Amino acid sequence: MATLAFASVTSPPFSSSRRSPSTHGRFQIPFLHKTPKWGQRSLLLPITCSSTEPNQNADDSEPKTASLAPSSSSDLTYKLYAGLGGVGFLETTYLTYLKLTNSNAFCPTAGGGGGGGSCGDILSSDYAVVFGVPLPLFGMVAYGLVATLGVQLLTAKKLPFGIDESNARLVLLGTTTSMAAASACFLYILSTKFSGASCSYCLLSALLSFTLFFIALKDFGLEKVQKEVGLLFCIASLVVVTLNRSYSALPPVPSSPSEIDLPYFSTEITTPSSPFAIALAKHLSAIGAKMYGAFWCSHCVEQKQMFGSEAAKLLNYVECFPGGFRKGTIMQKECFGVGIEGFPTWVINGQVLSGEKELMELAQESGFDLKEFNQTP
Repeated sequence: MATLAFASVTSPPFSSSRRSPSTHGRFQIPFLHKTPKWGQRSLLLPITCSSTEPNQNADDSEPKTASLAPSSSSDLTYKLYAGLGGVGFLETTYLTYLKLTNSNAFCPTAGGGGGGGSCGDILSSDYAVVFGVPLPLFGMVAYGLVATLGVQLLTAKKLPFGIDESNARLVLLGTTTSMAAASACFLYILSTKFSGASCSYCLLSALLSFTLFFIALKDFGLEKVQKEVGLLFCIASLVVVTLNRSYSALPPVPSSPSEIDLPYFSTEITTPSSPFAIALAKHLSAIGAKMYGAFWCSHCVEQKQMFGSEAAKLLNYVECFPGGFRKGTIMQKECFGVGIEGFPTWVINGQVLSGEKELMELAQESGFDLKEFNQTP
């Protein structure tokens, strides 16, 4: 900014050689003064000076804004959170849908590629439920949280609940710790309860969980992690204890009292069939009645013996364990949908009857016309 200064030629000769200190961009320029003669007017010469004072407060004049703009390393980390979390969210959403709808899972590692195979067996088992809530649903929430925080940190948007970037990283570390602990527990269950089974979805979820956990460890920093070891240990312990409590409360799977690993076998029905038993078996088959049983169930064998060898072959019998029974084996999907509480179980005209039944009781429940049968020659 230009300022206008005036220098007087009538200044005292001794004061003209003294320079005035600069103040806020204005200063006086000394000139060589001559003592004016008597009656001579003094001249005031306008001097234009340019101020080159640096704007030291330029940065202060600009508003300071706090942002979450990540550095290049953080940028990559947040992309990994968003990407891997998104993949896990899609996978667990698909598995949650299958679990809630009792649908078969497409299993790439199963024979034929689409019949469910081991993936469907594991997803349909009681180990895929925690206190009545599908386990994939917990994974969907966890992966969704990781992906959401990753996207918001990446785009420098305002984080939910007013948390800052440091606390967001702590939330990510805690969430991924719980995910890794749950994956470790489920991998142990797969190796002990489902020996020989393979589940591509379980392995993918475990890989994503452990990868996100190690990314969170690296991002949070070793020194900070050491301060939070107690918190992380409590989170992992809580997950393990919760899963163990849920699985320990599972009802025992019906099994032979003396065998825990039974290959499938068939039992020959030796009793002859009466005309009444044959007519009843045909009637039950005609109305769509079904008998659900297990090859190792003695009551199922006795029920078939009541009908006799010929009539038993006419029944709509559903074997719930066609592949044998061992610890961790689950029933067929068709049996799960019935809500079986014991074997044998009859479903007649939409009504579920549990336990072994007399032929006359089955005739009454199914609407079998005894008079018409008695009149048959």
